[in-house]
Amino acid sequence: GPMVFRLTRSLLSVFEEDAGTLTDYTNQLLQSMQRVYGAQSEMGLATEQLSRQLLEYEKQNFALGKGDEEVISTLQQFAKTVGELNTLHSELATQMADRMIFPMIQFREKDLTGRHKHLLIKHEAAMVKYSRLPKKKENEKVKAELVGEVAYSRRKQHQASMQYYCALNALQYRKRVAMLEPMLGYTQAQINFYKKGIDLVSKKMDSFLGSVSSMTQNIQAQLDSEAEAMRMTQRELLSMEDTVYMPDRDPAPVNRTLIQKAGYLNIRNKTGLVTTAWDRLYFFTQGGNLMCQPRGAVAGGMVLDLDNSSVMAVECEDRRYCFQITSPNGKTLILSSVSHLQWICTLNNISRQIYLTDNPEAVAIRLNQTAIQAVTPITSFEKRGEGSPNPDRLTSSAPEPEDLIVPGTPIQFDIMLPASEFQDQNRAGGRRTNPFGETDDDYSLLQQVFAVRFLGSMAVRSGQTQEVIYEAMRQVLAARAIHNIFRTTESHLMVTSSCLRLIDPQTQVTRIGFQLQEVTQFVAHQENGRLMGFVVEGRDWGEDDEEGEPSFSAFVFESNTEGEKICYTISLGKDIMEAKKDPEALVQLLKNMPLTNEGKFLLLDNETGNTANGGAPDEEESEA
Repeated sequence: GPMVFRLTRSLLSVFEEDAGTLTDYTNQLLQSMQRVYGAQSEMGLATEQLSRQLLEYEKQNFALGKGDEEVISTLQQFAKTVGELNTLHSELATQMADRMIFPMIQFREKDLTGRHKHLLIKHEAAMVKYSRLPKKKENEKVKAELVGEVAYSRRKQHQASMQYYCALNALQYRKRVAMLEPMLGYTQAQINFYKKGIDLVSKKMDSFLGSVSSMTQNIQAQLDSEAEAMRMTQRELLSMEDTVYMPDRDPAPVNRTLIQKAGYLNIRNKTGLVTTAWDRLYFFTQGGNLMCQPRGAVAGGMVLDLDNSSVMAVECEDRRYCFQITSPNGKTLILSSVSHLQWICTLNNISRQIYLTDNPEAVAIRLNQTAIQAVTPITSFEKRGEGSPNPDRLTSSAPEPEDLIVPGTPIQFDIMLPASEFQDQNRAGGRRTNPFGETDDDYSLLQQVFAVRFLGSMAVRSGQTQEVIYEAMRQVLAARAIHNIFRTTESHLMVTSSCLRLIDPQTQVTRIGFQLQEVTQFVAHQENGRLMGFVVEGRDWGEDDEEGEPSFSAFVFESNTEGEKICYTISLGKDIMEAKKDPEALVQLLKNMPLTNEGKFLLLDNETGNTANGGAPDEEESEA
C-alpha cells in the first residue's frame, strides 16, 4: 500500500534525476561530435579549394620566374594528389555522419523522451470530476460514467507507468551502448581512412616525395648560403660609426659623365597662391626627355624636353636638396632628392644633347676633362681652341689670361661676402658716396628689375675690355663644375639711371649696390645668352683720404631672360646719366623712347613676378 507507493516515488525520482543528467551530457557529447564532423566536412571542402589553388600558380606570370618550371610541374602533381586525398576526406565525413552522429541523435530522440507525466495529468482531471459528485442527490448514470472514466484513466496510467519504469530501467543499459557505439563507428571510420590513405599515398608517391624533399633541401642550402652572406654584411654595417648614417655627411663623389638616370624625386606643386605640396614620383630619362611614371601606371609620360635646358640647385624654405630645371621656353620644375647633385650633373649632360653623338660616354668624359682643364693656368686664348667664348674674335694680339686675372685668384660664390678685399672697399665706398634714395635717385627716369642668380665674382686686373668678363665667366663656371658647387643666390637686379642694386627678393633689402659710373664694362655671353657679367671699378684709399690705384672686380650672373637685355638696359642708364649733363640731349633722348604713365622709360615688363624661373648655365658652351 502506502509504503510501497512512497518507495516507488522515491526510486522514481532517483531514476528521473539520473535520466536528466544523462540528457544534459548527451546533448553536450552530441555537440562535440557534430564539431568533429563539421571540421571533417570543412577539411573536404578546404582540400578541394587547395587543389584548385595549386593549379593557379602557373597562371600568375611572375616577373621573376627563374626556376619556376620545376615548381609548376611539382605543384600540378601535388594538386592531383590532394584531389585524391580529398576523396578520402569526403568518404570519412560521410562515415562519421552515418556511424557516429546518427546513432547519437536516435538515442536522444527515442530513449530520452517519455509521456508519463501527460497520462498522470489526465488521471488527476478524472478524479477531480468524481470528487465533485453530491451524495444527497446521486445520479446513478452520471456516477457510473465518472467511475468508468476514473477506472479507465487509472488503467492507462498504470500501463504507462509500467512502460515508463521499464524504459527507465532499460535506459541504464541503453546508455552504455549509446556512449560506445558512436565512438566505435568513428574509430573504425578513421582506421578505414588511414588504411586507404596508406594504399593511395605511400605506394605511389614514395619516389615523388623523395625528389621533392631533395629539391627543397637544395633550395634551403642556397638560402642558407645567401643568408650567411647577408649576416656578414649586417655585421659590417653594425660595426660602422653613426656618422655613416648621418644625412649631411660627406656625399659620395658625383659621376659627371652619366647621360641617363632614374629614381624617385619629390616634385613641388603649387596648391594655392603661396602654399605648395610635394609629391614623391618615379622619374627617369629617356633620350633627351625627362619622364615620370605615376603610381599604378604601366608606362611613363614625358614631363619636360631637356634639350638646351638648364639645371641648378636652388634653396627652398620647406625642403632640402632642391634643384630646378628650366626649359628654353621658360617652363620650370622644382624637384628634391638626396642625390640632387648627381641629378643636376646628369641632366646638364643630357641638355647638351650628348646622347645624340656616336659615343655619348666618351663625349661626357671629354667634357669633364675640359672642365678640369678650364681651371688650369694656360698661356693664351689660342691654346683653348673651341673652349673660348667666341673663338672667331680672337687674334694673335689678344691678351693672355695672366694679363686679365692673376693666376690663383680666389672666386667668391656668395653675394653676401666680398669677392676680394677690393670688392669690400668698393661696396663701402658705394654706400658712402651714394646711399640710394637720398640723391638724384629720388627720381630716376629708368627703373628696370631683372630676376638673376649670382654665380660668382673675383678680382681682375683690367676693367677696360670685355675679354676680362669672358675669362671671369670661364673660371667661375669651371670652378663650379670641378668643385660641384651648385648652390646659387637669387636676387633682383634693379637698373636705374644712376645705379645698380642687387635686392633680396624676400626682404627687399639691398644686398649690394654700385653707382653706374663705377661699372666700366658689361657684356653677355655670345653662346649662352643667359650669362652676363660686369666689371666694377673701386679705389684703394690711402691715408688722409688720398685716392689710390684703381682696382676692379668682375661679377657673373645668370638671368631668366637674355643677358643682352640687361646689358641694353645698363647701356641706356649710362646714356641717361650722360644726357642729364646736357638738357638738350636729354630732351632728344626722351623723344626717341616711349614712356610709362609714371614718366619712366618703357622697357620690357619687370621680371620679378616669377623669380623661380631659370636654371644653370650650359657649362659646355661657357667653359671657355
